[in-house]
Amino acid sequence: MVRDVAFADIKVGDTASMAKTVTEFDVYSFAGVTGDFNPVHINAEFAKTTMFKERIAHGMLSAGFISAVLGTALPGQNTIYLGQELQFKAPVKIGDTVTATVEVIEKIDAKNRLVLRTTVTNQDGVMVTDGKATVMKK
Repeated sequence: MVRDVAFADIKVGDTASMAKTVTEFDVYSFAGVTGDFNPVHINAEFAKTTMFKERIAHGMLSAGFISAVLGTALPGQNTIYLGQELQFKAPVKIGDTVTATVEVIEKIDAKNRLVLRTTVTNQDGVMVTDGKATVMKK
């Protein structure tokens, strides 16, 4: 369900989250859509030779979960994504359940803009992605 939170109703400190278990299908689909066929994501034998010792999801897949929260929960529909700063802190493995969370940290009334802290954590509470987004709410 897509929410539509009115700009006037949004307050600093408001949060929203979504959780998703990352599957092989997700990783292969992301590779196909983006063209990013880095073998650390799609080749199990190659991945065994890396520091991760197994396949990992694309970092930008976790960023996509942030986008989903922004576009469907807070602020919801009619949100225009203007910018995103990201740091990838830890790998996301196939089978991990990640939770993307956004928190309003600044509200710019004159421009209908919001600045949000954006994080993704795994099922163990480890932060895998940290960042800050700027959006405009129509």
